[in-house]
Formats: sequence, C-alpha cells, structure tokens
Amino acid sequence: MGRSTMIFASAGAAALAVGLAAAPLLAQPAGAGGGSGGGGPARYDMRAGTVSGVGAQGGGGGMGMMFGGGGGGNAVQHELLLRLGSGRAADRGAPKADHFMPPAAQLGRSVQLVSPREERGVDELPQRPKGRMLIYWGCGEHAPKGQPVVIDFSRLAAGQVPPGLWTTTIVRDWGPTAQNSRSFARWPAEDGKYVRSDSSLPGPHKISSNFAPEISFTLANDFMQPLRSRTMNLPGGAKNLMWSGIPLATGYLATLFGGQMNDRGDMGDMVMWSSSATRQFGGGLADWLSPGQVAALVRDRTVLPPTATSCTIPAEVIRDAGQFRMGTLTAFGPEEDFAYPPRPAGARAWNPEWTARIRHRSTTSWMDMAGMEGMSGMGGQGGRYSRDDDEGDAPPPRNCTPRRGGLGGMLGGLGGLGGGGRNGC
Repeated sequence: MGRSTMIFASAGAAALAVGLAAAPLLAQPAGAGGGSGGGGPARYDMRAGTVSGVGAQGGGGGMGMMFGGGGGGNAVQHELLLRLGSGRAADRGAPKADHFMPPAAQLGRSVQLVSPREERGVDELPQRPKGRMLIYWGCGEHAPKGQPVVIDFSRLAAGQVPPGLWTTTIVRDWGPTAQNSRSFARWPAEDGKYVRSDSSLPGPHKISSNFAPEISFTLANDFMQPLRSRTMNLPGGAKNLMWSGIPLATGYLATLFGGQMNDRGDMGDMVMWSSSATRQFGGGLADWLSPGQVAALVRDRTVLPPTATSCTIPAEVIRDAGQFRMGTLTAFGPEEDFAYPPRPAGARAWNPEWTARIRHRSTTSWMDMAGMEGMSGMGGQGGRYSRDDDEGDAPPPRNCTPRRGGLGGMLGGLGGLGGGGRNGC
C-alpha cells in the first residue's frame, strides 16, 4: 500500500473507530439532569473546558496537522457551553436569553442563548462496522488474564450498540434540555461569537431571559490550565503515558482507540482501552463530573487520583491497535453552585427560584499512525477540541476551518470522550 493510500485508509479507520466511540455518548435520556416541564426552579448550566494539542490546532484538526496544517503542539483552545431551562412558557415568542459576562471573557456585551431548531441525540452506531472490537482496561505493562473482551460485529444487528459496552452506572448529565424543560435555550448559537483561547471567566455574571427569573452570580474559577502529555515506548511493547499534573484537577481518565486494516484498506479489528481498573467506558464518565462524583470514582479505581502523573498502556493494546491509535486524557475539575434564595441552614423544605452550576475540565489527546510518527507534530504530546453534538452550528473563528466531514468531523464526535462541538474551532 502506498504512503498516501495508507494515510486515507487510516483516516477511514479513524472515522469508524471514533464514530463508534462517539455515537452512544451523544444521547441523553429524556428527563436527565433533573427538573421537568411542569415547574420547579429555573436551571442554568455552564461547562467550561480547556483543550490542547491536536484538536486545538484550528484549521483542520488531526488530518490538517498531518498534512502540514495547524499551529504547533502548544496550541490551546477554550470551550464554553451554556444551557438554560425552566418550567415556564416564554413571555413573547421563542425562548431566548442573554448572558452578560465580565469584559475579560471577550464576548462583547452579552451572548444570546436561543431555542434550538432541534436537539439531536445519537443512540445507534453511525454505520455497521465490520470485524471485531477488542476491549481492554486498566494500567500496566500487560493486560490481566481475561482480557480482551471481544465483540463480534457480524453477530449484531445493523446499528445495534453492544450491550454493556458503555457504563450505565454514571448518568450523563447535561442539566437542562429541550426534553426536560418547558422552555429551553442554549449557546453557542447563531450570534457569530465564540469563546477565545485568552477568554477569562472570573467575575460577575448575569442571565436575563423571557422565560426565567434573572440569574446572577460571581465566579471564582477560571478555565483550567492545559494538560501536557507525552508517551514513551517500553522494551516489552507497552507505552507509558505521562503528564504534568495541573492545579484544581480532581482526577484523570485516559482512553485509547485503535484500528487494524487489511491490504485493501478495509477496517478490521478495533481496539478500545481505558485507564479505568473497573472496565468503565463512555456514558457519563465521558462528561463533566462533579468533584463529589470523581472522588467516589477515584475510591473504586475507575478514575486515577489527582496525584497521578502516569499510566502504562498494556503491550497487548498497542499490539492489537495496529496502524492507527488515538489517545485522550481528561482532567476533571472544580464545580461552583449557586441558588436563589440560598438554602437556609438546616432547612428540610427549600424552593429556590433558580439554580446555577458551573463545571470545569481540561483535555488533551495524541495520534499515532504506524510509519508516520514524525508527522504527529506533537512529539508524543497532543490535545483535542470539540463540543457536544447538541450545540448547534456556531460560526467558527475567522482563522478556523470547521471540521464537518471525514476524519475531522469524526474527531469532533470524539467530544463525548474527552472534550465537547460540532465546529471544532
């Protein structure tokens, strides 16, 4: 197979593997996140992320980087996702809201949340894959006895997600949705704005809408620092993943996907690995977890502790992953919560007019392709940027080319595993 053929065949393998990884992660059951269309307090949800490396390159993501695009391995981007829901009907017209932020956010006087045309969830595989999925988990030079678990796609109905593939113990929580709110609005929207790599969040925030009371709070935490990671090959075939710990991290989770191809470039076996010692993948584990949730997951060894700075990917994973490998590392971060009126001390009954929650995380990723190590552009380091597929089509920065198809588009879908939007800028 020629070099260019290998590149595009590997891209196809990447698209299928990433699509498989992302598909069930974009769905959220109706009613998730609390509240209902029948009333209750207005609920505001902010998700603030930092992404570095491959996906933060701008103008093409992974493939653009491999063909000479991108801006180097130290690129950093921020992501900001806003959602407001309530049990009230909008006063006039469609639900809409304005979020007024500190000047350091560099988003103008306000950003406008709007009611989406639709909220799409994905609960099927994007296409019927061929071959098998080999599932590994846990850190160590060699996979423990009993691994991998093998899923044969030829034995599954078209589009069927294998039962037990994704964790069901951690519910994915996006807070307000169109399904669990009578009125709902979100941002990014069609206002032509986007959060910048030098945007800052601390300070006063106010949300005014036509379907909820005015919400105001003062944030103390800014976007988390970027993750920097590197990998090192070990003599026995394993690969050591190392990173510098960052302040405010509550725990870390690493994942890796890989793919095998035959001489015709057809996708064969795929490999999925997680640093979890309890075989946990996807679902809410790929989301924005609270410090309380992460602390419990650290105790049962699903998430690595905040003191961790390395994890060895077993030799069997590297061997079976074949020509294409993509890894992601997530640092879960702090949460700030607000309500009005505040809960009285010792009170059993409490009926706030509104609640607000702000969650943080930082993600990075890397890409390995056999025979193309020198084209990674990261020296073994990497990062990623995307947003949840439910976030609409916010226009990208002027210096960014949206990833809407091919491998770039599929990389955006990997947001379910380590970052989160459709434009990927």
